[in-house]
Amino acid sequence: MPNHTSQSKVTHFLDVLGFYCPVPLYETKKALELLSAGDIMGVRADDPETLHDIPMYIDRSNHVLLDVVDDRGEFCFIIEVN
Repeated sequence: MPNHTSQSKVTHFLDVLGFYCPVPLYETKKALELLSAGDIMGVRADDPETLHDIPMYIDRSNHVLLDVVDDRGEFCFIIEVN
């Protein structure tokens, strides 16, 4: 899970635990499209592929990856929507 500072910024949360490629990335993209600039989304996943897929997608978008926290195989991506 994200640290307290990152977690306090999150305005929306997406839980894709138990889902594997391509579902976590697809659901992340879909959720980001519904949010407004300035919103901060936390995405919780346990598919190791998300450590590659989500940062790569964010790098190609206008959004900003603020933090990635690995907590014993659960990953939390903190994304600022632009």
